[in-house]
Amino acid sequence: MTPAEISQRIILLRSEHRGLDERIARLAANPDDELEAKRLKRRKLQLKDCISQLECMLVPDEPA
Repeated sequence: MTPAEISQRIILLRSEHRGLDERIARLAANPDDELEAKRLKRRKLQLKDCISQLECMLVPDEPA
């Protein structure tokens, strides 16, 4: 994967992450959707981990 592709993927994942924030906030007002909120929070954490991994791929290794 090229650095440009990685950057584009990060942008898409961050956008999805922000969208999940909004959906979770809306669900917080409705306690009947607790299971859906948990599922969305889990997905949000997965996205955060994936974003972190991709960002690490963009940072060159430092010499020891």
